[in-house]
Amino acid sequence: MSLRSIPSIVIAFLIYNAVVFASGSTDILQSALFELPMLSGGIWRFEVGDLIILLTLFLLFAELIKSTYTTASSLVDHGLSMVVFIACIVEFLLAPLAATSTFFLIMVATAIDVVAGFTIGI
Repeated sequence: MSLRSIPSIVIAFLIYNAVVFASGSTDILQSALFELPMLSGGIWRFEVGDLIILLTLFLLFAELIKSTYTTASSLVDHGLSMVVFIACIVEFLLAPLAATSTFFLIMVATAIDVVAGFTIGI
C-alpha cells in the first residue's frame, strides 16, 4: 500500500484532535493567530479554527484531484475515506470536544470527499 492510498484529509482530522484534545478545551480554536486592520475600519481576526478549516479545504482539493485517477490504490483511498468519515461522525456525536462548527466543517469535507470520490471514480 502506497502513501497515495491514504486519504490526506485525515491530516485535518488528526490536527484538530491534537490541538483540541491536548489543550482539553475548545477555547483554543478562538485564539487569534493574527489581526489585520481593514480599509473599512474593521479588524479581521484569523483564528486557530480558521487555519484548520483552511488546511481542510486545501486537503479536500487534493483529494478531489486524487479521485480522478482510477487505480487500485484509489479504490483503497475511497474505502479509507469512508472510514475517516465514519470516525468523524462517531466523534462528532460522542465526544464533547468535537461538538464545534470547526469539526462539523471537517466532517462535511470528509463527506464531500467520500461522495466525490465514488461519483468521480464511477
